[in-house]
Amino acid sequence: MPYRLFSLSRPHSMGGHRGRRAVACAGVILASVTTFLSLDAITAEPARAATSSSHTDTHEGAAGPMEKKPEARVTAAVLSLDGAHPEPTVYGADTPYDTASIIKVDILAAVLLQAQDEGRSLTPQEEEYAKAMIEHSDNDSTSALWRQIGLAPGLEAANKRLGLTATKGGPGPLWGLTQTTASDQIRLLRVLFDTGPATHTKATDATDASVAKDAKDAEDSTTLNEASRAYIRTLMAHVADDQAWGVSAAGPGAEWALKNGWLQRSTTGLWDINSVGQVTVEGHRYLVAVLSDGNTSMKDGISVVEHAARTAVSSASAR
Repeated sequence: MPYRLFSLSRPHSMGGHRGRRAVACAGVILASVTTFLSLDAITAEPARAATSSSHTDTHEGAAGPMEKKPEARVTAAVLSLDGAHPEPTVYGADTPYDTASIIKVDILAAVLLQAQDEGRSLTPQEEEYAKAMIEHSDNDSTSALWRQIGLAPGLEAANKRLGLTATKGGPGPLWGLTQTTASDQIRLLRVLFDTGPATHTKATDATDASVAKDAKDAEDSTTLNEASRAYIRTLMAHVADDQAWGVSAAGPGAEWALKNGWLQRSTTGLWDINSVGQVTVEGHRYLVAVLSDGNTSMKDGISVVEHAARTAVSSASAR
């Protein structure tokens, strides 16, 4: 699928969830972020302390000491599910970022694919892990399912079936250091949320009905079936209140289903802040993925991500 790359500073062409308001994040964006996020005028102020949270991602990188802190960077990708453009728009460099906890959606997709292959539903234990992993971002549950799918090789085998091309699993038990791109996250979100007319062909007679059923069975054997997709969507629409930020801020009164990730790096003290999901703004559905790193605090990183999400959706709605 082709992807259109845009600069955040000046876009130009190169080619029923439960709705809740996002938690207000009033941190001011650092001036260093303007390298990638300068669509609107930004006033720089000193960084503030990170917001408190009931959960903190703890998987750290192995990078050595750095002489100076890098500038923060952010990449956003958006796809309108109701628009005329079949491919997403990417703002910023579509380069790899560490996933932190957004990988938990991908891990659950791999678990469900394995269950489908075995012709079974999730066990009660798997359902308990899945709910804790997505709704509360529980790390222990994630580690259990990461081991179950076979670590990075299992994830990458599932992603090949799901159509992801730029996601590389983290080393050993470090699922949070999986690397991905914004466009690859849109590919995953499209598997989960794009239930357009192509997947619901109306049969005109018994022969057409048989052909449609065979096609659906073939699809379900290689990728997630509708029951599995709906299960993930439901969990993403019910994340804990203190984690209802990020792409949910894409528009006023937006309905959403999302997963966020946040990770403070031990070598620099800087933060990776990511958010992916679907938002419905004024009746229109958008898939949004925002990845960032090098943020001075969690609070500032959330502000960066929410600003990028609003900018991306606003631009998509204007096309």
